[in-house]
Amino acid sequence: MAKERVITVIDIGSTRVRTVVGVMGADDTKVPQIVGVGDIASHGIRKGQIIDIEETINSIAESVSEAERMAGTPIDHAIVNMGGTGLNTITSRGFISISRQDGEINSDDIQRVLEAAQAVSIPQNQKIIKVIPKSFTVDDQIGIKDPVGMTGVRLEVDAMIITAPQAAMRNISKCIHQVGIDVDDFVPSMLASSEAVLSRREKELGVAVVDIGGGSVNIAVFEEGALLHTAVLAVGAGHVTNDIAIGLRTSVDTAEKIKLEYGTCLPSEVRGNEAIDLSLLSHVDTHQVSRQLLAEIAEARMQEIFDLVAMELRKINRDGLLPAGIVLTGGGVKIPGCVEVAKQALNLPVQVGYPVEVEGVVDNIDDPAYATVIGLLLWGIRHEPQIKLHKTPLFGAVKDWLKNFIG
Repeated sequence: MAKERVITVIDIGSTRVRTVVGVMGADDTKVPQIVGVGDIASHGIRKGQIIDIEETINSIAESVSEAERMAGTPIDHAIVNMGGTGLNTITSRGFISISRQDGEINSDDIQRVLEAAQAVSIPQNQKIIKVIPKSFTVDDQIGIKDPVGMTGVRLEVDAMIITAPQAAMRNISKCIHQVGIDVDDFVPSMLASSEAVLSRREKELGVAVVDIGGGSVNIAVFEEGALLHTAVLAVGAGHVTNDIAIGLRTSVDTAEKIKLEYGTCLPSEVRGNEAIDLSLLSHVDTHQVSRQLLAEIAEARMQEIFDLVAMELRKINRDGLLPAGIVLTGGGVKIPGCVEVAKQALNLPVQVGYPVEVEGVVDNIDDPAYATVIGLLLWGIRHEPQIKLHKTPLFGAVKDWLKNFIG
């Protein structure tokens, strides 16, 4: 009889470190039970990059300990996100001749053609972390999602290759190992978020997930079920907080409280004479500030963020041309009025995406801020055969992996 499987994931963000422990039952329903959650303020990380090893280690250790206490089980290995502006995506094509005499394509052929797609020039300081197939071509038949079992002479793949700075990966690995945990896999943050909040139909129609974190914005665009484009913007919800602190002459801690308690991106919905008494929120800042000015500051920064998103869509000629629109997620989207500003800036349907397909302590995680960490968990479940063979990355149990990836 199959045993329960425990999967642990760690989302190392600029403002929070989140650890989630999920359990898959023996019935293999593919719906994880969340049994442990650790959510700790992160220190030593800026814009997704580690700037202080010791502080980062302490933040990870606290988050892991909290999840261990809740789950009642020790954590010794985990799937970890990879974020930051150092992530790069390039397109590549690989092709091979079919190995079998009868011309039938098997998983070994998929492995070989994906390996062939990696024969591209990348900077020496970068390392390939994911190769995502967009579509396959068998002889002259294009647009194939899963060619296993088909027959032909020549197999080609169009793929997206995601790379990350080697130094950043070594730093994260060092921090994780210092906590006593082995890294099973690295998953780009935008792919994790997409796993948690996008449906197969949305990916087919054309959709972009925009994950607004504390220090960066992660973007992933899908079309016809395949990854089309990724980007990381060096701006996030923390910049809104900093703007508020400067504009209202408060401490950063008070600015964060103001943003959460009174923030909105819609100045038109605020009464002009409405004031906020900071003495109710802080012992340091005791003056009154205008809520109208607060809204104007938040609107200006969020408008800038979505203008940058629009620029990314224009790069791939998808500005205003994604039928399933934009799915916003991440902690930064919880400012009221964020969706309205996005609709105006992007000229597309916009909705907030929440993590789906999980059970258990959902009260802790039914929050767009948890999209990345829940996406890591779902990625681990759906690509488990691949992760088990991580020493030969990308290609273990390829047939099952492809079927999971396309839906």
